[in-house]
Amino acid sequence: MAEAFNDLILPTAKAERYAALADEIAAVLDGEPNLTARMATVASMLAASFDHFFWTGFYVVDPDKPRELVVGPYQGTLGCLRIAFGRGVCGAAAETGEIQVVEDVHAFPGHIACDARSASEIVVPVFDSAGSLIGVLDVDSDQKSAFDDVDASWLQAIVHKAFSISGTA
Repeated sequence: MAEAFNDLILPTAKAERYAALADEIAAVLDGEPNLTARMATVASMLAASFDHFFWTGFYVVDPDKPRELVVGPYQGTLGCLRIAFGRGVCGAAAETGEIQVVEDVHAFPGHIACDARSASEIVVPVFDSAGSLIGVLDVDSDQKSAFDDVDASWLQAIVHKAFSISGTA
């Protein structure tokens, strides 16, 4: 099914683009239980669908250090390897369990500059079917104010559908 995505022309309007992309992601992931494969696919498809997505990927809760995120599958430049809960935008999302939309990362207290070209960021907590935090989806842009409520709503819907299912491993 992934090959079909490569030829798909997505709508221009952001909400319509997300709707079409969400359907494609669900179709590609259908029947795939592996968590790493699911994360890699979501990161790849999101990164390929929005030109202003500078860095797109996941930080995963480290089972050996449950208050620390470790870099997972991503698309983009080198990411930070580890982020403590409560530190930076990703750590804030992990700590609070809430989506973080940051219009200017340089104005965010404690922002971690993995790549100085990042200007804005959205981070969505990722929960499993039992409601436990398994990681965060992190999307950076090299443009300020690149993310809004439409991004937050759709990215939350995409990760909920992709990771809040039983049987993922």
